[in-house]
Amino acid sequence: MIERDDILLNSRDVARLLDMSPDTVNEYARKQILPAFKTGRQWRFRKQDIAFFKRQMRGATAA
Repeated sequence: MIERDDILLNSRDVARLLDMSPDTVNEYARKQILPAFKTGRQWRFRKQDIAFFKRQMRGATAA
């Protein structure tokens, strides 16, 4: 059984969550700014990792 935090997202899903373009999401994955892995030719992201990244971004801009 897949836990809620183990849900996998694609670049388009992550782009919507982070309010950026899918191309930027892919570039961040390639540069290892966003934690991701490749399945074939497509990047995949764990929902838990993206939520953590989003919290970090929010904290960095508040400081």
